[in-house]
Amino acid sequence: MLRLSPAAAALLLAAVAAAASPSAVAAFSPGAPRAAVSSIVRRPQTRTTPTSRRHPSVFATDPTSEDGDDEDAPPENPYADPNYPDLEFVNYDDPEYAVDQGLGDSEIYDNDDSKTLAEIEAMREERRRKNDEFQFETYHANVLRGGERSLGEWTVFQTDTFMGPEIIQGRNPEAADVPRLLKWDKVLKVVSRGSKIVTDPDAAWRVDGERIVHEERLATVDDFPTLMLKDEGEDDLEWEEEDVGHVENAFWPNEMGSLDFRGPGGNMCVGKAYTICDARPLRDGGEDGHEGPFSEMRTEVGVQENGMRFRVKLDYALLDEDSDTDGSDAAPPLHLRTLTVCRETLDGYWPDPSDNEDTKEGEEGPEKEGKSEVRRRNQQDITAALFGPPGASGGLYDPPPVGSEERAVGNYMLLDFEGGATVLLPHRFDQDAEDEDDRLGGWVTSLDWAPGKIRYQVDRKVMGGTKLKGLRALELSEVQSADADKWRPKDGGADMRQ
Repeated sequence: MLRLSPAAAALLLAAVAAAASPSAVAAFSPGAPRAAVSSIVRRPQTRTTPTSRRHPSVFATDPTSEDGDDEDAPPENPYADPNYPDLEFVNYDDPEYAVDQGLGDSEIYDNDDSKTLAEIEAMREERRRKNDEFQFETYHANVLRGGERSLGEWTVFQTDTFMGPEIIQGRNPEAADVPRLLKWDKVLKVVSRGSKIVTDPDAAWRVDGERIVHEERLATVDDFPTLMLKDEGEDDLEWEEEDVGHVENAFWPNEMGSLDFRGPGGNMCVGKAYTICDARPLRDGGEDGHEGPFSEMRTEVGVQENGMRFRVKLDYALLDEDSDTDGSDAAPPLHLRTLTVCRETLDGYWPDPSDNEDTKEGEEGPEKEGKSEVRRRNQQDITAALFGPPGASGGLYDPPPVGSEERAVGNYMLLDFEGGATVLLPHRFDQDAEDEDDRLGGWVTSLDWAPGKIRYQVDRKVMGGTKLKGLRALELSEVQSADADKWRPKDGGADMRQ
């Protein structure tokens, strides 16, 4: 028979009494095993947050349990809301708690590292696909406005780079590497639009079965609203072959799909700005046409706001003497061939400011030509934003980094255009990637334009070397036009030399 001393018997009775009291709390040292105290601890209904995160909180056992020792019972939530009884309680103070990241033993992952990485990549791909779809739909809805027409006046500038050595010799000796821009005499009037077509109605991912097709053509008399015709029975507009060929140059994939909006494709939308690109590889063998070197590349940057759109088209090509590489791995530079400034309105009328003037009663002859009875509410804004003084106020709002001074002078141009616009662009792309700035920094094209109260600067930043079609980022800055000088960034940017 077990015999207890009087002192031991007294301690045992005291422990039993403590277990029977619902408000009793056991005192234990930090090193005491939890199982040794959990069976005798009772908490009142009102509890406080544990003061120490080193040790687990001790909660009351299930009152319905016969012995109170059910270790499988879930812990009671001291912060439970009776209105939401089904919410799961997670005790983050439990040292055995671990976040379930799907990396443990399970039927899905079963500790197969290759399978885990494959599933992570599948989730990333799904996220990319959703972004592809967003970009695809945004470009169609916002930039192309669901297939609506845009009527524009195109001003074309042609560089002297492709006009022969006699012309090039006429450059200023201090800027012998910088091309001169020669403006075409004729302003082209162009109708632009883009629409969706369905190529596969049964595609598992809807946008996989859709494409965007673009159309840009020279205007005819039928494209002018009735009130804007100068004379009844006016003959059809006459365009030269060079004009037609210039407008037919495509700056986009033939049938643009959602995958074209990934970085390597060079197409993206952000806010009021967008950019598109297309290129022709110098040699066959590329998997998707995004890897250079390229024999031609055409890119476009634009901003639209207040019923207007201002965009710049840049056409690059190899020099004739660089076109034949004789099967070598050479990557000759691309040179700017033409630059086109497109000033467009989106209300169905042409942007010419004279289109808003009233015909005065009794006015006849040449003075009446070019005037119309059409009245635009925002004609004053259009005149200022598309045909106002050249150059952005104070120069480029936020000059981006372009590398060394030698690279800035030898590869870039800074140009001002009517309508308060400033453009920074490379006039020469070095595709050999031997220069450190080229490899690490890539290239940037910037458009600064203020069509109203808001001033926009969009920066198209691309990769260096043979990956120059690939888009690193499309950045858009927005600032109140009146406060632009006040908030102009002071992070080391500087105006580029012209």
